[in-house]
Amino acid sequence: MTNIEQSYGSARLYPRLALLAFGLFVVGTNAFVIAGLLPEIASGLGAHVADVGYSITFYAVVVAVAAPTISTFVTRLSRTRLMALALLLIAVGTVISASSGGIGFFTAGRIIAGLGGAALVPAATAAAVAIVPVSKRGSALAIVSIGFTAATALGSPVGTALGDLAGWRVPLFCVAALALVLAGLYALVLREIPLAPAVPLAQRFTPLRDPRVLATLVAAMFLLAAVNSVYIFSTQIERETTGGSGTVLASLLLIYGVGGFVGTIAAGWLTDRLGSRTTATIFFVLLAAALLSLPVASGHYAASAAIFLMCGLAGFAVVPPIQHRLISIDPATSGIAISWYTTAMYLGIGLAPVLAATALGIGGAGLIPVFSAAVLVISFAALQLGFLRFRRARLA
Repeated sequence: MTNIEQSYGSARLYPRLALLAFGLFVVGTNAFVIAGLLPEIASGLGAHVADVGYSITFYAVVVAVAAPTISTFVTRLSRTRLMALALLLIAVGTVISASSGGIGFFTAGRIIAGLGGAALVPAATAAAVAIVPVSKRGSALAIVSIGFTAATALGSPVGTALGDLAGWRVPLFCVAALALVLAGLYALVLREIPLAPAVPLAQRFTPLRDPRVLATLVAAMFLLAAVNSVYIFSTQIERETTGGSGTVLASLLLIYGVGGFVGTIAAGWLTDRLGSRTTATIFFVLLAAALLSLPVASGHYAASAAIFLMCGLAGFAVVPPIQHRLISIDPATSGIAISWYTTAMYLGIGLAPVLAATALGIGGAGLIPVFSAAVLVISFAALQLGFLRFRRARLA
């Protein structure tokens, strides 16, 4: 047993994995807490709701572009220091946004926080794998990934409810405070994490030469765009249902997050038994049906809650089979291929406000789920194309 394995024995392993999960919770909450606060932030900054929504685009695009860049070029800095510095960037950027009086400074703060998220996500994921034996890597990744799920299930709803009670700046200051505390804990507790092996830049692009990988990444990008356009603009979509109440909206977001937990667990079980293609198809169909039902249920809380539950369940459940597909295409480059999923994911999140704002401008909030369902069809087609190319490759 190595010194690393000894220092991260079973008694000390899970607290460290929990810290890594909390780091991803901060990144996810910082990205999505704005979803339930769009009107309040827009009013406070004297801006349009769509402009505030675009700040999510800037945040996501920064993470998408900077994450692989930082992973490639910042290899000599220890993971502990990199993650602590990343959390400090998130804290500083979030404080700037929370203190801003206009959309310009608000967006600048989001970009700074996005740089922190870009550094933290891949580093924390790699650290989770590095501190456990090979036999526990799957469990370690699952534990850390719970941070993102919890951000949707708890972080955003709690932030929405808190913003409704105390103003939109308070949840952002809370996120900044949590990031600051975690930065200190990372520096003190997460030590002796091995440095990442250097991977040449050209090698990182190797998986993208495979059309099957590209098709799957495109599917992931459009899936995240479809799901998050509804989630981010849920305030407008459900205004008739919530009556403008942030607390009621928070309850819908909480229900959505609970569905996400259930969907993630169910999808993992089904993918192992039915395969990624069948599992993805099942949940794509359920998600499309849920999206198209949202405008019909508007104004009825029970119906909206049931559909939000299904949106969360199906939206999260599609992700594991897509990731499974990426890993199975070429096991030799699966680690690099799955790292590109982070880029595709954040590009999709960045595209979501553009999609929703376009629908909002054309036909109002009721058109957003319809646009999302159309984008979901593109995602499904891209995923199926990847499987068809794979079959042809095998027959050849």
